[in-house]
Parts: sequence; structure tokens; C-alpha cells
Amino acid sequence: MPILQSTFKPRFQFKNGFIATVYSGIIRTVKLQQTRERMDTRDGDFLDLDWSYAKAKSDAVIILLHGLEGHAQRPYVTGTAKLFNENGMDALCMNFRGCSGTDNRFYRSYHSGATNDLDDVIQHCIHNKKYSKIYLQGISLGGNVVLKYVGEERQVPDEVKAAIGISVPAYLDGSSTELQKLINRPFAIRFRKHLLDKLRIKQRQFPELLSDKKLSDIKTLREFDDFYTSKAHGFKDAMDYYTQCSSLQFAKDIKVPTLVINALNDTFLSAKCYPVKEAKQNANLYLEMPDYGGHVGFIQKGGVYYNEMRALEFVKSLKSS
Repeated sequence: MPILQSTFKPRFQFKNGFIATVYSGIIRTVKLQQTRERMDTRDGDFLDLDWSYAKAKSDAVIILLHGLEGHAQRPYVTGTAKLFNENGMDALCMNFRGCSGTDNRFYRSYHSGATNDLDDVIQHCIHNKKYSKIYLQGISLGGNVVLKYVGEERQVPDEVKAAIGISVPAYLDGSSTELQKLINRPFAIRFRKHLLDKLRIKQRQFPELLSDKKLSDIKTLREFDDFYTSKAHGFKDAMDYYTQCSSLQFAKDIKVPTLVINALNDTFLSAKCYPVKEAKQNANLYLEMPDYGGHVGFIQKGGVYYNEMRALEFVKSLKSS
């Protein structure tokens, strides 16, 4: 599809990508009542799913996936859930393994390409919850998972009607490099701290794999991926993980209508994170590249973010076509 022209025009102070990113990640609040369900995965682990509902019974649900070291109560997730609830659709905010406040059972946890867990949740919505219309939205890391899922060599269920990716690091190696730059150092330090805190919890269960010395040697996010993410999930090293899991390579094969919104001033994204060529060649892929928005910082007046409004517009346009 042709590249979409964006109409996003933030207030002056939020044209700064750093300010927009920090405000959205730390300051924004959204009130939403959620109900938790624990679901077993196919390999014997579990996922915690946080539900919110439309006022009337709905046959449609949006499944929302958070970003690196996020969870289902983050405002960038609950903002979309609330808007869809208000427009007649249920919302399932999926916590990745170990991100719900309770450590998962295994040494492995989650990563940017772990699509089997998403598939388990989709099957749960189809067979146990009886939804006939399912929409997927992933933010940041979750966006990479969603795009990979709908572009992989798999039969996407007919019930999955559309996918949406926001601030997607579609080329993981490039995004990893960007996060090490000076402008992103506060974010990289924060991510690294949270990830290491998680490993220290796992250390109680797997002391032979996670010594204090090994944890103290991890100084960067790439070193974390080299030591833990790759090895725990069956990859050779960080580069092998990035290569196999980057959603960019799957974009040409995306099978359902998919909207990607990546801001041009998102400092987390490298040039290859914008699938321009793929969008032009794949009729199912719609790419919107606003000048502003930072990383998940599409702030506009009224409390509803631009990306949330666009996600709803995209879904409604498909329902009416």
C-alpha cells in the first residue's frame, strides 16, 4: 500500500521526542478496571491476562502486547484498552512471562520474537472465550512480536482481522545500537536495571546459571541479550537473536491488514526500522510515519493519544468495508 500521510500535530513542547517519550512513559495515567485471568501455556508455563470489557456483550476483542519490561497496567496499553471498551469491544492486555508481578516457572521468559505465547492467547480467545473478531496491537517490543506473528509461515486464524504496531523496532540490531547512544542512555540504564532485577529473582531458582559475577559483568542491553535472552531462548548469541526475530524480514508476507505507526523522531529506531519498501509492495501493510511522537509519545489534546485514535479508526474502517 502507499505510505499513509500523517495528520498528527502535537503541541509545541511535545514535538521534542525525548519529552514526549518521558511524559508518556512516566507521567501519563489512565484509570481502567481490569480482571486478571491466569492461562497455562502449551509448554507448561503460564501467562497473566488482564481483561476489561465493553458495556454490552461483544464478539470482538483487541489483544494488547506491551513493550520491554512493561506490563498490562502501563498507560500506553490501558489507554487503548479503555478507548476500545468505550467503542463496544473487549480488551485483553497480555503480560509477557514474568512481567505480571510474579516470576514465571522456567529459566526462559519472553523476547521480541516469542510468537507462540501470542498464538496460545489467540487460541484461548477463539476456543474458550468464543470471540469471532480479534484485533492485535503491539507496542514497541510487543509490536515486533505482532508483526512477526502475522508475517510468519503460519496459518493466521480467520478470526484475526487486523494487526497494529506502534513504535516498532522492526530491525532489532539497529534498535539495539540506537539504544546505546548518548541520547538514549537514561532509557538504556533504566531497562538494564529492570532486566537485571528480574534475573536476580530468577537467580534464586537457577543459581547455577546466574552467578553474581555473571550478572555484574552485564553492562549494556546487548550484553544482556548475549548472556541471557539469546541463550535462554535457543539462540547462539545476541546477533543471532536479532537476526532471527526482527519483524522486518516478515513484513513482505504479512497476511492481514496491518497498520504500523513509527515516528520519524523516535530515537529508539534506526533507519531500517521503517518498512517503507515492504509497505509499498504488500497490500496488507499500511505505514504511517509522523514527524513527531518519539517512542510511544503521540500526545494530543483530550487524553486519547493519536496512535490510539488511529488504531480505532483503522479497525472501524475494516469493519465497515
